Amino acid sequence: MSKNRNILVTGGAGFIGSHVVRRLVNNYPSYNIINFDKLTYAGNLENLSDLESRSNYAFYHGDICDAHQVKEALRKYEITDVIHLAAESHVDRSISGPMEFVQTNVLGTVNLMNECRAFWDDLKGHIFYHVSTDEVYGSLGDEGLFEETTAYDPRSPYSASKASSDHFVRAYHHTYGLEIRISNCSNNYGSHQFPEKLIPLMIHNAVNGKELPIYGDGKNIRDWLWVEDHASAIDTIFHQGENGETYNVGGLNEWTNVDLVHELCSIIDDRLGKEAGSTAKNIVFIKDRAGHDRRYAIDATKLEQKLNWKPSITFEEGLASTIDWYLENQEWVNNVVSGDYQEYYKEHYK
Repeated sequence: MSKNRNILVTGGAGFIGSHVVRRLVNNYPSYNIINFDKLTYAGNLENLSDLESRSNYAFYHGDICDAHQVKEALRKYEITDVIHLAAESHVDRSISGPMEFVQTNVLGTVNLMNECRAFWDDLKGHIFYHVSTDEVYGSLGDEGLFEETTAYDPRSPYSASKASSDHFVRAYHHTYGLEIRISNCSNNYGSHQFPEKLIPLMIHNAVNGKELPIYGDGKNIRDWLWVEDHASAIDTIFHQGENGETYNVGGLNEWTNVDLVHELCSIIDDRLGKEAGSTAKNIVFIKDRAGHDRRYAIDATKLEQKLNWKPSITFEEGLASTIDWYLENQEWVNNVVSGDYQEYYKEHYK
């Protein structure tokens, strides 16, 4: 692979995207990394403020659904590759407003690929890496794991939109010769995550003495992946993955939601010097989410055997580290919750 690459990272100001951008900027000084982000509620440029002076980093405020903006960014920065992370990603929001997910996740992905095809006269040597989710596979029973060959069975508007985008990426590979990588990951957690997702929401509520709401009976199972490990996997797949291949990325950490929250409460009690069990008293069970998949679990054997990747830490280690980060960065959390983080773009880029 060429030492000099100009990589467009869509959704680069988001939770996972910011970790990927930082890793690429720091580890590959000969690459130019372009953060292309619409800056919706989940995109926060404060996450990358330390990179603004770096010569191999740039930000472009753009929407993947806007063909003109995509075309301009591709030409301005002479983009050689795309790592596509931009997506609407919250299941609850997809249930209340599915069309926004169709627009961004499906039409936006197709628009992005069309503009790449038009810009890259010769598709050979240009990588289009599409980052997806394990939710496209549906729900597992008590046993078994999602493999790359597992049939798709999406159960929510969010997962249906991601499944559709996966199919379009594969179709463009087979029809037009677009060089692709696809990865399907399990639930991510770590620093800088918008506090609508389970772990940062529970941390925020616990710190502020609020109720800790858990859907249904709390026995839904998820496989948790530390975001830094996911960024490492994306790096590995981009550089070593084979054209046209799909790789599942999992943390090998299956937890029921209720057990996870109890573990989180225990760590917070310890960190804040509270009596053991005091934070867990705020756990409440609420009406289950519509179409709530019972269990996800990833088989990452292919990624480990073919590309020599595996998670670097246990969930217990990662959760403790994540909680410590949120406790030490309450100003960041408060800025996100209040919406003040959006002022950063106005101040620094306008």
